[in-house]
Amino acid sequence: MARFDRYMLSQLVVMFGFFSLVLVLVYWINRAVVLFDTLIADGQSASVFLEFTALSLPGVIRLALPLSAFAAAVYVTNRMSTESELVVVQATGFSPYRMARPVAYFGVLVFALMTLLMHLLVPLASSRLDVRQAEIAQNITSRLLTPGAFLEPIDGVTFYIGDVTPSGELQNVFLTDLRNTSRQITYTAASAYLVRNDAGTQLVMVDGMAQILEAETQRLATTSFKDFAYDIGSFITVTTRDGRRDTQVPTLELLQASPALIAETGKTRAELIARAHDRFSQSILGSVAALLGFAALIVGGFSRFGVWRQIVVAIFLIIVIKAVETAGLNAARDDPNLWFAAYAASVVGLLFVAALLYMSAHPALFKRRITA
Repeated sequence: MARFDRYMLSQLVVMFGFFSLVLVLVYWINRAVVLFDTLIADGQSASVFLEFTALSLPGVIRLALPLSAFAAAVYVTNRMSTESELVVVQATGFSPYRMARPVAYFGVLVFALMTLLMHLLVPLASSRLDVRQAEIAQNITSRLLTPGAFLEPIDGVTFYIGDVTPSGELQNVFLTDLRNTSRQITYTAASAYLVRNDAGTQLVMVDGMAQILEAETQRLATTSFKDFAYDIGSFITVTTRDGRRDTQVPTLELLQASPALIAETGKTRAELIARAHDRFSQSILGSVAALLGFAALIVGGFSRFGVWRQIVVAIFLIIVIKAVETAGLNAARDDPNLWFAAYAASVVGLLFVAALLYMSAHPALFKRRITA
């Protein structure tokens, strides 16, 4: 690899790592806030929270890498143009196509990372995350046994416990059932236990009292009890899937789109095939984003006013590519024979790159001719 290629490639990799770290942190913090509310508030431990955030990272990185590649290419090209490094390189005889070679090397690196994420890490992490979510949802103890907090597991039911002993005894239990508007029931007990049997999960309250308020007559009836079993299995509705989602299926299996897989995922054959080709397209788009960021900024040559116009053009072209991507995916999802439409954004992006490099290599063809 030539010295210029090594130099520019090292600059691209450094800035790519920086922008990736920033974008991943932004996406991860946004995701972590949601997970914190749903997990810690439900009584889960910090280790569960860290596990869930780690499993969500591959999906977050997948979103950040193409943007980071584009930002790195724009930043490095802008800096090298501002500091006249590209002017010096062009003066030695390097054409725009030759200067784009280290960016192409960088694009190959981004393609490899995106391929690893799209075809391996993201499906595996998504599958594991679904399994852990189902396990957490079925763990009624962790959802309800939060000492010192008023919980509302379902609308109309409020549950509170003062403390939980190491032996599993619940102390100072309070439960209000307001689901029946004509009859409101409140249970209080000195202690209680969670008992699981074939009928479900029962809350067995000991040494307590039930207060029943009739809404129509406003009469309050109280009943003391030594022990009383209350069914709390219906408090938590666990939604489980019998099969995998299409995001969890390996790419080769998606391409085959067998009738069994269609029944398992609930998707059409066209949607499964489009999902597989979208994974390849996303990997290519990471490379296209880097090349587009470079090609757009070298059009027009050096200017003391900077290259902000080219940066605006590059961002506009990225928006156009994303619009083409959406349209192509929609077409591929409607008809399995139009699977190639999933690559429309990649093709359009490469055409943009080729056109911009050609304009940069032949500036005289696009200059306004002045007639005498």
